[in-house]
Amino acid sequence: MINKILPASLLFVAAILTTFCSQPYGKNELPIMGRKKLVEKEVDGKTVIDTLDHMIADFAFYDQDSTLITNETFKNQIYVSDFFFTSCPTICPKMKKQMLRIYEKFEETPEVAILSHTIDPTHDNVDVLNEYAEALGVNSSKWHFVTGDEDTIYHIGEKSYMVTAGEDNEAPGGYIHSGAFLLVDDQRRIRGVYDGTMEEQVDMLLSDMDLLLNELANKKK
Repeated sequence: MINKILPASLLFVAAILTTFCSQPYGKNELPIMGRKKLVEKEVDGKTVIDTLDHMIADFAFYDQDSTLITNETFKNQIYVSDFFFTSCPTICPKMKKQMLRIYEKFEETPEVAILSHTIDPTHDNVDVLNEYAEALGVNSSKWHFVTGDEDTIYHIGEKSYMVTAGEDNEAPGGYIHSGAFLLVDDQRRIRGVYDGTMEEQVDMLLSDMDLLLNELANKKK
């Protein structure tokens, strides 16, 4: 079977035909977010058109324990992802407070993890992230604070998680980033985007995580 991504003209048509949420869902289902890609596939000698969901790209970063964190780290799990930096003087403290709510609710739920990417890897090395995590009193097997190559972090933020992340000399602290919390399922797909600075948005996230955990449990039956 051979897969081939369709030409840009057809991809443009696909973008017009799809919304940010790829399909309608009931009250007890979460959308699969991001634009689908149309691909050509050869099946039994015939060319057919198929679609691919938007997925988080392969990554490899080191967390506060110097452990290599990859997509495989979250196998059979759902996770919440965000972007921050330890010296952030603006929205990060609000985000940290709200992410702690998620940590506390799901601390004993092995199917849930948290992944926080620093956007200031020059300063936020493994030692700094370790001190940061210890100050919060969180378990490193549950909440991973990761660092790595600067360009790689910015790229995965913008292209995979679809959020703003990068340097900005005019921004407080020298960096600009989204305050979004992103809910990712066990297939690397984004299932929800929430404002991590707003309590009511995180309330919604907590509820949606329960829905996604039910979905995960039903798949295992």
